[in-house]
Amino acid sequence: MEQKTYPFEQHGLSIKQIDLDALYVMEKLRTAGFTAYLVGGSVRDLLLNRRPKDFDISTSAEPEEIKKIFRNCILIGRRFRLAHIRFGKKTLEVSTFRSGRTESDELILRDNVWGSPEEDALRRDFTINGLFYDPASQTIIDYVDGYPDLQKKLLRSIGQPYFRFKQDPVRMLRLLKFQARFGFEVDSPSQVALLECRSEIVKSAPARILEELLRMLESGASEQFFRLMTDHGLLHLLTPAFGEFMESSDREDVLSYLKEIDTTFHDASRPKLDRSVLLACLIFPLLEKRIQTRFVSREKFPHLGEIYSEVQAQIDEAFGPFLNLPRRMRIHLASILTSQYRLTPLDKKKKTRIRIPNDPDFHNALKFFEVRTCLEPALQKTWEEWNQAYSPPETPREEHPRRRRRPRSSFKEKHA
Repeated sequence: MEQKTYPFEQHGLSIKQIDLDALYVMEKLRTAGFTAYLVGGSVRDLLLNRRPKDFDISTSAEPEEIKKIFRNCILIGRRFRLAHIRFGKKTLEVSTFRSGRTESDELILRDNVWGSPEEDALRRDFTINGLFYDPASQTIIDYVDGYPDLQKKLLRSIGQPYFRFKQDPVRMLRLLKFQARFGFEVDSPSQVALLECRSEIVKSAPARILEELLRMLESGASEQFFRLMTDHGLLHLLTPAFGEFMESSDREDVLSYLKEIDTTFHDASRPKLDRSVLLACLIFPLLEKRIQTRFVSREKFPHLGEIYSEVQAQIDEAFGPFLNLPRRMRIHLASILTSQYRLTPLDKKKKTRIRIPNDPDFHNALKFFEVRTCLEPALQKTWEEWNQAYSPPETPREEHPRRRRRPRSSFKEKHA
């Protein structure tokens, strides 16, 4: 495909909008004799007047050559070899220009064949992600007609979408992700290929799928994303039980939580919600229905140990059999969900005495309770009382894990 170059006068993307460390990395690579561009989502977001989450760079330098240039560099990955250059808490991702098969339906298992900038653009997923920005000339370099697609708000696969989705089924999730985030129209060939190839999604690495789902919960567009996932049948393939719930009228209970975290709790002035809190927004409506059916409808009021067992069963059911939560995330999620029945006991006649549990996840349980309060204003007074009584530890658990002894008793035993 013919290379097209768009000058600053046409695209208006100022070099002042680019992270200074990213400019430093690209300049140092150029000084060493290599080509280096800002690429992918960072270029796309800047052209859409959005602040990129990351400033990714592609270069003609190979990973080992990048490492020789930057002392603050580590190399990661086998399937996709990358260089991470660290600046304090910030990490810049630098990849080498790659080439590869674009018209094959074989699943990509390794992707470390180096190539030219054009070859690298042609192996990317969608045209709006195939743009390069050259800071030296302040030009947009386009091999895939991504710039006009961005202007038209069109999502179009690079190459034949049927082959591209077969090569890497996660691209189907990414298609719905960009549709949810930007409200762009999907071109007809990509839409048809998505429906034809959707069963391929279970060939993806579960860890990659989970990461995409978590990122969308953080994106501010999770409600629309899970609607699209449900409507296209992908959610049912990945998590049959959760997919079935989302295909019923009960799905509005989940979507109301997602709408709340997309709006009220996505405000830049608020601290980000922990990922375990975000997952609780997905699972809690299912758990409520489970508890109602198994206990409350029979006028039974389980103690916290029994509820903890139901929580574990609900997590297994909701994320199985394809997705497996990391052990630590699962522990945090189970604690948050179980604690909701301490904060709002099932037995309404029983008077609750506020006692702060010795639970390192209780601050996140209160944070999820705050989300619940936004949906159920009647809980506001209860939340205020618990929040006032709770004083968070001075040192978060994550900062000094060695200083805290692991409790001998399990959560279930402690609350039985």
